[in-house]
Amino acid sequence: MVAVDNLSLQLYTVRYKLEEDFDATLARIAEIGYTKVEPFGLVNLAGKLADALPKYGLSAPSTHAGLLREDSGPIFEAAKQLGIGTVIDPHTDPARWQSVDEIKAIAEGLNAAAKEGAEHGITVGYHNHHFELESVIDGVHALEILADNLSDEVILEVDTYWAAVGGADVPALLGRLGDRVKALHVKDGDGTLDNKAQVAVGDGTIAVNDILAAAPTALRVVELDDFTGEIFDAVEGSFRWLTGQDQA
Repeated sequence: MVAVDNLSLQLYTVRYKLEEDFDATLARIAEIGYTKVEPFGLVNLAGKLADALPKYGLSAPSTHAGLLREDSGPIFEAAKQLGIGTVIDPHTDPARWQSVDEIKAIAEGLNAAAKEGAEHGITVGYHNHHFELESVIDGVHALEILADNLSDEVILEVDTYWAAVGGADVPALLGRLGDRVKALHVKDGDGTLDNKAQVAVGDGTIAVNDILAAAPTALRVVELDDFTGEIFDAVEGSFRWLTGQDQA
């Protein structure tokens, strides 16, 4: 069972709802019971978030932002304005994960961003997709090669679903990565690349309980990349399952 104060929602999950009615969407998230969210598109949404988060009793301990692709200054300023302590780069070019030299270059970029972030009191992290695990070099997942080349200050947010799709034994992977993993993306589905096949946490084929047990202190961040039904049904179903309301 996940404590509510260790549970967050990646707002990308409800991106279409946010476009329709930003305020009502955050109100609904809070009504379900979430107290934390993980924004995306931070610089563009900072003004709206600054108004809406406190209104609905929400905080944002982490955010996604393209630190390796965009000007990092405005990102760190927006994070500071919103009281966000961790900025996580969510995506790199899959082609860069095929050689150790390229992976080391990604690590260098993250290490440099972490130094800059530290000047603002902000931690920097990286979030994976499937290709960082699908790429295996000399028997080692590319994501683990990255971890070995990161400075101690850089954290990882492991997307557990995409790690499984990429072929990793996710609980074992989390055990090897250890304390560097400060957050998990928790999602469920059929374990394929089909985003539409994702479902509420607890309704799919992913061994979620084993995964959570392997990283007991990491922040749990619910996310669906897509869904075939009403998205808030999956958002609420995930909350209820993770907090034990549907496991009693």
